[in-house]
Amino acid sequence: MKRTSTAIWKGTGKEGTGTLKTQSPVLNGASYTYLSRFENGEGTNPEELIGAAHAGCYSMKLSFILNSKGYTPDVLTTECTISLDNGKITSSALSVKGKVPSISKEEFLACAEEAKKTCPVSLSLSIDITLEAELL
Repeated sequence: MKRTSTAIWKGTGKEGTGTLKTQSPVLNGASYTYLSRFENGEGTNPEELIGAAHAGCYSMKLSFILNSKGYTPDVLTTECTISLDNGKITSSALSVKGKVPSISKEEFLACAEEAKKTCPVSLSLSIDITLEAELL
């Protein structure tokens, strides 16, 4: 499988504007600017998108791992915080809360850790990845 995304940037790095488009219509002209990336301006930014990708990938991988052990989660809620320091993405902090019937806390934590190590986005990032996991 291959997916294509397009970024169009106009102007300088600080005063310019950009739009993002994905193969699916999910992002169709989503705006990003210096302010949305480095301050709190409106629009998205690459780090936010990496965080969304990591959270989504991780949740799905954790579900697959749980399913392989005979568990079906009622809900998995994953938050991901990407840190950008001195122009470099330095870490991804995952935090998952799961409601999974009949699983022990220890087994849930083991599955959560396995998902952190093996989800495709985790495998593609060469940064520090941390995990907090809570069974509800």
